[in-house]
Order: sequence, then C-alpha cells, then structure tokens
Amino acid sequence: MQIQVNSDNHIQSSNRLEEWVRTTVETALERYEEDLTRIEVHLRDENGDKPGPHDMRCQMEARPKGHQPISVTHKAASLEQAIDGAATKLEHALEHLFGRLRRSKHASNDDQPVGKNSDALLQEDFLENEQAAKYGS
Repeated sequence: MQIQVNSDNHIQSSNRLEEWVRTTVETALERYEEDLTRIEVHLRDENGDKPGPHDMRCQMEARPKGHQPISVTHKAASLEQAIDGAATKLEHALEHLFGRLRRSKHASNDDQPVGKNSDALLQEDFLENEQAAKYGS
C-alpha cells in the first residue's frame, strides 16, 4: 500500500510530518493493507495565515482494489486532530465497504433487491453514511 502525502503552502511539510502521517495511516488501516493500492492524504489550512476554529483539514482517499475510491474529510483545530479524525473515518468507511462485500458474498441472489447490484447498493449505502457524517460532524 502506497501512501502519498500532499500539503498546501500554509502547512510546512517535512520528512517528520510525512512519516508521522504514514505511520498514523498504516496503523489505522493495517488490516486492509492487502486490499488497498494507494492512500492519498491532503493536508490544508483552510484559513491560511489567519487562526480560526477547525481550520485544519485532512482529506484521505483510499483506492481499494477493484472498487471506486473512497474519500473522507475531517476538520479540526490542530493538524494532528484532523489527521487522526480522517484516519478514523477512513477506517470506518473501509470497514463498512468490506463488511458489506463479505455479507453480499454469503447472501443468495434472492436477497438482492430487483434491479440493483451489490456495487450500487454499497455505493448508495456509503454515500448515505458519508452525508450523515458530513452533516453530523
């Protein structure tokens, strides 16, 4: 699993920061390592030089093998909190995706609603949870 870290001009990137992000992501997503090709991490200071609450943003995009990318975002007062929050959200999103896939493998075709395949159901379910997380945070 490749982890790519990107940051905007307001966040001073360093080897130490990138290594900390990689370690955080690897620890949170360790059990999905074989199922993912790449994780992209985007760090951004929403307000630039101006301080403000919840102005640090971390977006993580996972690329599961054979599936559409999954993206989550978390905003917080500190960069560390934003990274930890995004890693946790991504872990939950992947848990949901792979849990649904495991359950759909075991379910018979009779259990599937007419006109919808399992990928469409997964995407629909994920989008509902993403919306709930976005407006609930």
